[in-house]
Amino acid sequence: MAWQFHGRAPVYLQIVSRIRADILSGTYKADEQIPPVRQLAFEAAVNPNTMQRALSELEREGLLCVRSTAGRFVTSDEEILRRARETMHREALTHLLNEAMSLGITRDEIITFIQESKEGE
Repeated sequence: MAWQFHGRAPVYLQIVSRIRADILSGTYKADEQIPPVRQLAFEAAVNPNTMQRALSELEREGLLCVRSTAGRFVTSDEEILRRARETMHREALTHLLNEAMSLGITRDEIITFIQESKEGE
């Protein structure tokens, strides 16, 4: 089944976000080889050039590395993975806060809600 894309961001950036999330969530593990460009492009129903651009961006970020003719692998550098995870979490929380505040929810209400939900666990 083809991946789902929306019109708000370039497709290659949406691919970057999805594969980054797959790496950081453990779908692709550290030091694991990812599928080849053509296979990923087929699965996502995109042009291989678009997939190549996305994978090159992930290489630039340090999340993927090329091993000569063996293909692309997820980095085994725990510091890179930790920083990327922290950045992804921070961006998600910032988006959540902005969305809540646009609905008129104050920071204090958000904090109270989090504290109350934590107490209920």
